[in-house]
Amino acid sequence: MTQPGPAAELRRTLGVGDAVVIGLGSMVGAGIFAALTPAARAAGSGLLLGLALAAVIAYCNAMSSARLAALYPASGGTYVYGRERLGPFWGYLAGWSFVVGKTASCAAMALTVGAYVWPGQAHAVAVAAVVVLTAVNYGGVHKSAWLTRLIVAVVLAVLASVVVVCLGSGESDAGRLDIGTSGGLGGVLEAAGLLFFAFAGYARIATLGEEVRDPARTIPRAIPLALGIALVVYVCVAVAVLSVLGSGGLGRAAAPLADAVRAAGVPGLVPVVRVGAAVAALGSLLALILGVSRTTLAMARDRHLPGVLSAVHPRFQVPHRAELAVGAVVAVLAATVDVRGAIGFSSFGVLAYYAVANASAWTLDSAPLRRTLPAVGLLGCLVLAFALPGTSVVVGAGVLAVGVAAYGVRMRVGSGRGRG
Repeated sequence: MTQPGPAAELRRTLGVGDAVVIGLGSMVGAGIFAALTPAARAAGSGLLLGLALAAVIAYCNAMSSARLAALYPASGGTYVYGRERLGPFWGYLAGWSFVVGKTASCAAMALTVGAYVWPGQAHAVAVAAVVVLTAVNYGGVHKSAWLTRLIVAVVLAVLASVVVVCLGSGESDAGRLDIGTSGGLGGVLEAAGLLFFAFAGYARIATLGEEVRDPARTIPRAIPLALGIALVVYVCVAVAVLSVLGSGGLGRAAAPLADAVRAAGVPGLVPVVRVGAAVAALGSLLALILGVSRTTLAMARDRHLPGVLSAVHPRFQVPHRAELAVGAVVAVLAATVDVRGAIGFSSFGVLAYYAVANASAWTLDSAPLRRTLPAVGLLGCLVLAFALPGTSVVVGAGVLAVGVAAYGVRMRVGSGRGRG
């Protein structure tokens, strides 16, 4: 079979609604079911401050990504923006951060599905979830958008039930919402870095730049819209859970939303919350595989990854080899390792990715006011990245260093061949 060349393009089938749904499927996912506990443990009464800080930085990143995506409507997201605005190395660094970090996130989401569906066979269920969702993505991005729409509807219904039950119960106490800084400034920053993980899904909209209709109009509308909906949902859930558990109880909760509805006096809703968490993790996994495969496609086109991964399926119009490769790696990780500790590293990688996005957007305009948002976003990403737990920072920096070394070797080998 003749292999499509690097110039093969994907089909533009997604509208604003589809793009918003894919972004929501990535954001309103398993993060809100799990991220509140470590964030509350770090920030204490400053949890809502951490959420607000994460939202501000996410907004800056979103607007930078939207401007860049409208200008460069190709698959790859910040990998493309960094390459075009800052140079090949910075594009490569963004792509490396995204692919490696989000591959770990894929495995973590798959294991989350397994832990909620069948705890005794979590690895087997995780692998099955990866195989099924890779097959869905292989069949075309439009089918992926349809499934994501269904998942988002289920998750939003579950979260709405949690909010109504908690706020309507006799256990709800507005006094538990008292905002302070019991965790200190460092705790608030660490919480913001952990909660930022739950906002990062709008990157998936940008990585699909080659598959949306009228990208110059669609992407700048879809990204802030998806982010705004996610923020409203997160604030409602955080306030509802805090009103029942308080920051201390939330920081000790094993399953924060399930514990909250149990404390609110409605234990019958706990199984529903568990199902919602599993469905949310599936939605995140679906969108993550979609986004990682598109960045893999873009890097393969530039030969930063094997060129064979740049093929586009002639019938389904998807980067089928990149999707299969990503699915295979995630399945192996989900079957063999416990990647819960990789979530912190994933946050580090995502923040590095958006730091490049903001630096790229900073070059679009020389007007000081137009540069304010990307400057705030860049500084915020760097501060939050190094405010994460020490192990996450060390592992994250080490993996980025490996990527830099690989790039240097490739450039040296290429230079040697050129002279030869």
